[in-house]
Order: sequence, then C-alpha cells, then structure tokens
Amino acid sequence: MNWKALEHMPLLLYILAAKTLILCLAFAGVKIYQRKRLEAKQQKLEAERRKQAEKKDN
Repeated sequence: MNWKALEHMPLLLYILAAKTLILCLAFAGVKIYQRKRLEAKQQKLEAERRKQAEKKDN
C-alpha cells in the first residue's frame, strides 16, 4: 500500500468537501435564479391578463 498517499488523505478530504460545497451552492444558486425568473414571468402574464380584463370591461 502506498503510505505516502495516506499522509495527504486529510488534505484530499478537505479538498473534496470544499468541491462538494461549491457544487451544492452553485446548484442552489441556479435554482434560486430559475425560480425568480419564473415568478417574474408569471407576474408579467398576470399583468397582461389584468390589462385585457380592463379592456373588456371598458
């Protein structure tokens, strides 16, 4: 067994944990961005529906 590699194991685990954390934060950021974009699109559609309803009433 390569014992030299085992000496660096804690460092490798920290690097793996940091990489995992960065990936999780990136995916969470993408999900938040997509949700905000979808909400903005829905608000825009609702505003258009209100305008059309007002035109029908007048």
